[in-house]
Amino acid sequence: MALSKLDNLYRQVILDHSSHPHHHGTLGKSDLTVEMNNPTCGDVIHLELEVKDGIIENIAFDGSGCSISTASASMMTDVVLGKPVSEIEDLTLLFSDLVQGKDVPEAEHLGEAEVLAGVAKFPARIKCATLAWKALSKAVNDNEYVGESGNIQKHDEE
Repeated sequence: MALSKLDNLYRQVILDHSSHPHHHGTLGKSDLTVEMNNPTCGDVIHLELEVKDGIIENIAFDGSGCSISTASASMMTDVVLGKPVSEIEDLTLLFSDLVQGKDVPEAEHLGEAEVLAGVAKFPARIKCATLAWKALSKAVNDNEYVGESGNIQKHDEE
């Protein structure tokens, strides 16, 4: 089956983000660190954020995962960098609705992550696409120090 030109473009954007992820690596100093995994396929993400005055000033991710998981994390970092923490939950829910195939009129707020709407056709890949977004949501919403279990750790300010 031949892909339409638009499908081909979307596929290329995903492959580019997967092969050359943006904001990949670690930060020298971070305010929030989260590690999460997708046990169904083995994707793992380590997410670090630097937040100042309620704004995400820097973000980086590392880990291992499939192309959808890596591309989604890369796109997510582009979307949220410079955004207020107060907008994160809305963006996360918007993305979740998008990859579940729901009508999302505000999808343009997701930047290139909008191309992941096609994941809805592959339900087994939804968890891959949402892993980074769930980690981000946990980082900005969870006030507990878990540390040892690897779920979330908030660093004390120096």
